[in-house]
Formats: sequence, C-alpha cells, structure tokens
Amino acid sequence: MNATLPRILAKGHELDLSEHTFGELRRSDDVAADAAALRQRFAEDGYLYIPGFFARADVVEARQHITTVLAQKGLLDPACPAIEGVKKEGADLSFLADPRPTVDFMNSIARANPAMQRLLYSGKIIRLFEGFFGESIRHFDFTWVRTMGKGFGTDPHCDNVYMGRGSSRLCTLWVPYGDITYDIGGLMLLEGSHRQAERLKHYLNRDVDTYCENRPEAKRIEAGEIPWKWGGVLSNNPYTLRAHLGGRWLTAEYRMGDILIFGMRTVHASLDNQTHFFRFSTDTRYQPASEPIDGRWIGENPIGHGLAAKRSMIC
Repeated sequence: MNATLPRILAKGHELDLSEHTFGELRRSDDVAADAAALRQRFAEDGYLYIPGFFARADVVEARQHITTVLAQKGLLDPACPAIEGVKKEGADLSFLADPRPTVDFMNSIARANPAMQRLLYSGKIIRLFEGFFGESIRHFDFTWVRTMGKGFGTDPHCDNVYMGRGSSRLCTLWVPYGDITYDIGGLMLLEGSHRQAERLKHYLNRDVDTYCENRPEAKRIEAGEIPWKWGGVLSNNPYTLRAHLGGRWLTAEYRMGDILIFGMRTVHASLDNQTHFFRFSTDTRYQPASEPIDGRWIGENPIGHGLAAKRSMIC
C-alpha cells in the first residue's frame, strides 16, 4: 500500500493502492503539439492525458455558469460562495435519478453556457482533434454535463455500448471544471483495457438500446415505461474487475485546464466523491467527419436513449 495516498473508494469499494494495481495516468503534454506522436501514444495507452491544455480562466468561466444554475435550484450551501460548489445539506437531487430530467438538465446547462460551448466546440480542441484524425472532424451535438455530489461514482463501462452505431474511431473528451483531489474523485481508466477486445467481445458487441421483443419487458420498453433492460455496466465492483482483467486503475488529481481523451473500448469509471463539494465535468465526443455518426446524438434535440433509439431483436 502506498502510505502517502489517502483512502480511495470506487462504488464503495476501497481500492488496493499497491504499485501493481494502482497508478498515475501517463502525461501526454510533452507531445501535445505533435499529431503523429499523439496517435502513437493513444495506440499505446488507449488514452491521452494532457494537463493544462485549456486556460484555467476559461474553465473557471464555464464553471461559474454551472454553479449559478445549481445555486438558483437551491442545491448549494448559501453560506459559501457559489463558485466553491458546496452542496447544501439535505439538497434533493432525486430529479437526477430519472433519465429524462437528467438529459434535460444537462442540455439546459450546456446550451446556455457560452463559455462551455467555446471551450468544447471551437478553437484549440478542434485543432487538436483535426491533427489527431488527420482530417476535418465532427462532434456530437449533445453535451454530457456531470454534477456529482457526495456518493458513489460511475460504474466501470466502455462507451461503445452507448454510442457504437457510428465511427469506430469516436473519442471521448473528459473535462473537469474544478480541481479534483482523490477524495472528490475524478475519472479513472483501466490500464491496457483497450487491448482486451477479445475478452470483452460479448460485452462490446451489445447496445443498450437493443431489446428482446420476445421477452416480458418488451412491451414496457416499447411503451416508454422503462428506458432499457440493460444499462451498459461492465461491473459494479472495480476492485474485482481489475483483478479479473489485469492492469492498474490509473487516475490523477486533476486541475482545471486538464483534459483526458480516450477511445470507445477503454474501460473507465469514476471514483466516489467523499466530500461536501460537487464534482463538475463534461463528456463530449469527436470523430472524423468522413465516417458514419451515431444518429442518437446529433441534431437540435438528439433522441439519445429515448424511445426512438430502441431496436428490437429476437433473443
């Protein structure tokens, strides 16, 4: 156990912090200006971690809009400056447990946030992806805005099962809108998992929006009563998943301005938030413009995982 690290939790499970099971993300800021080197690094690691990519002031501006919205909803402690993102004791976040209100909430924050739109969809991030893909790029129109209070992080999963109907080269960009210490809990990736496609093929070949029309739950899905039967989770225990697949859980103590890019088949999750601060982040997706795009996530009002996205099959 690394005695210098605090107690780190994921889904309520304390992670083994031994050197062979836990480590720091490899930095790629040393090759950020070299597209060929970035492609090579991405092929090796399955991700690109670039600290200090964005100007901190630009990220703070986007954060200010997020905290203003949460303050207006009565979710922040009025005794503290809103920008600090301190969760109000007893604040009701139950509306985020239902998929549709959550989607609407994300959309409302992202679309009304000019600083966030500039950060994610113009300027240097577009130039980075154009260099990385070697051609013009297209991004999803939907922005995933995460406002995570104290509690469990995200279950281990791969993004392919949620958005795999288009380009196989689609990449996720994760951006933190705050300085994230281990106890606030940022994103973590499973080392080498992008090379585990054969072992994970049954999982990776699935799609959360397909369902069995000959199963009892089919009628409820077709009526829109339940969003899906299977939610795309690879495991609800990061500790045992790592033991099964090997590699180390890799993470960092992120700072505003850092970015993390990874592919659709890289296993990832988030650490638990053990504090009274909200954790703010966004997930956005980018791909070569010449390749097919997943229709669930484009347009003025993307259908997402709604009823129109469902595809039936005989099981």
